[in-house]
Amino acid sequence: QVQLVESGGGVVQAGDSLRLSCAASGRTFSSYAMGWFRQARGKEREFVASISRRGVNTYYADSVKGRFTISRDNTKNTVALQMNSLKHEDTAIYYCAAGPGFAVTTPDECESWGQGIQVTVSS
Repeated sequence: QVQLVESGGGVVQAGDSLRLSCAASGRTFSSYAMGWFRQARGKEREFVASISRRGVNTYYADSVKGRFTISRDNTKNTVALQMNSLKHEDTAIYYCAAGPGFAVTTPDECESWGQGIQVTVSS
């Protein structure tokens, strides 16, 4: 397993941008598909974005497609989520996740989780 630590959350206004980062420990980072999930208060954890091991393939939830971009740097063991045109409904705790499959689009596919980071978008 890898250890994951998120950073970059905070409070922004609707329409603003924010960039989340996730740092992974371990020398096997490139063998994991990476992803971002989020959980709003009172709701279940939901998929946001995922990227394949080499970064060739990316996947997005319909709700963020065209606004969010996931990327990874296997030389630095990091994965990022660039969030543009933020909406109030994007408010949630965001989690970085890793899994051994081709992608991680459901929580069951994830082997490791970060502790989560709060993103608040004021309307």
